[in-house]
Amino acid sequence: MYSKDGNDYFVVDAHIALWDARPENQLNIHGKQFIDCFYDYHRNLSPESEVWDYEQYLYQGGEKLMADVFADGIVDHAVFQPARLGEFYENGFGQTEEAFALAQAHPDKLTYNHYWDPRDGENGLDKLRENAERFQLKGVKLYTADWHGDSRGWKLNDPMAYRYFEVCRELGIRNIHIHKGPTIRPLDRDAFDVADVDHVATDFTDLNFIVEHVGLPRLEDFCWIATQEPNVYGGLAVAIPFIHSRPRYFAQIMGELLYWIGEDRILFSSDYALWTPKWLVEKFVDFQIPEDMTEYAPITTDQKRKVLGLNAAKLYDIPVPANLQVAEADATETGPRDPDAADKNLAMA
Repeated sequence: MYSKDGNDYFVVDAHIALWDARPENQLNIHGKQFIDCFYDYHRNLSPESEVWDYEQYLYQGGEKLMADVFADGIVDHAVFQPARLGEFYENGFGQTEEAFALAQAHPDKLTYNHYWDPRDGENGLDKLRENAERFQLKGVKLYTADWHGDSRGWKLNDPMAYRYFEVCRELGIRNIHIHKGPTIRPLDRDAFDVADVDHVATDFTDLNFIVEHVGLPRLEDFCWIATQEPNVYGGLAVAIPFIHSRPRYFAQIMGELLYWIGEDRILFSSDYALWTPKWLVEKFVDFQIPEDMTEYAPITTDQKRKVLGLNAAKLYDIPVPANLQVAEADATETGPRDPDAADKNLAMA
C-alpha cells in the first residue's frame, strides 16, 4: 500500500504483461518491429532513471516482474492482460503458462486474464470454455488489430465476435479489456478505432468494456461514446506516462475523462513492462491540474484513490481495507447514466 502525506492508497495495476520478444521467439521481422516500437515508447516517455537497456526489455521473467510490480512497485494487486500475436512470435508474445503459474502462486497479488479471437471460429469457442474453467477467468483482453492468416484485424461487432461475447456472458466473464490505443508497428491504425465499442456496449449491457489506452489518439471519440454507455471504462495504460514527458497533455486527458465519464470509471494501468508502476504511482499522487487550466477542476485525493485502485478492485472483487473505501460519485453533468434508473423510468412511463 502506498502512503504519502498521511494518505493511503490501495493500488491495483489493471494492465500488466509478461512477454517474450527475444530473437529465438520471433517468427519474422514483424516480431522485431513490434518490440522495437514498444521500446521506443518506453525510452521516449520514461524518466531517464527508469529506462531499461534493450536486452532487458525483450524478456523480464517472473522473478523480475514480482520485484518490479510488488516489492519495488507499491502495487497491492495486478491483472495480467496478455496479447497472443501468434503471427509474430513462435510461442506467442504474452507468456500464458509462466504468467498463470505466477497468479496461482500469488493469488492475493495477481489475477490472470486470457484472450480470445473470433477468427478462431467454433474451435475458439470451445477453447474459451476450457480456458474459463482452467484459469477461472473474470476477464479477457482483446486485440482487434492482431493479425490472423491474411486478416489484419477484426471488429467487436462482427457476428462471430458476438458469439464469443455471449459465451463470456454465459461463463460469467464480465470484464472485457480492449486494446484501443496508439498503433504499434506493423499493426494497422484503423484496426484500433473505437467506434465498434459503441455497438457492443449497447448490446451487452451486463458486460464491462474497459477501453485500454482510453482510445488515444481518439480520446474525444472515446469520451463521447463512454459518456453514453455506463458500462464503458477507460484504462490509463500508455496515457499515464505522459505525466512525465507531457504533463499538460496528461492534465488534459485526465480533465476530459473526469468531465465526461467521471471518477468511478477510470483505471490505473502501468502497462508493465512498457513502464514500471512505482514512478507512475508516485507522480500521479503528486500530480495536480495546472492552475491556469481553469476549465478542469482540481483532482481530489479520493478521486486519485479511485483511479489508482478502488475502481479496478470493484470490477474484480478484490478486498480493500474498509478505511480506504470511498463512496461512489454522483453522475457527471454529461453522464454516466444509470442504466437501472433508466429502466425504472421507462417502466413508470
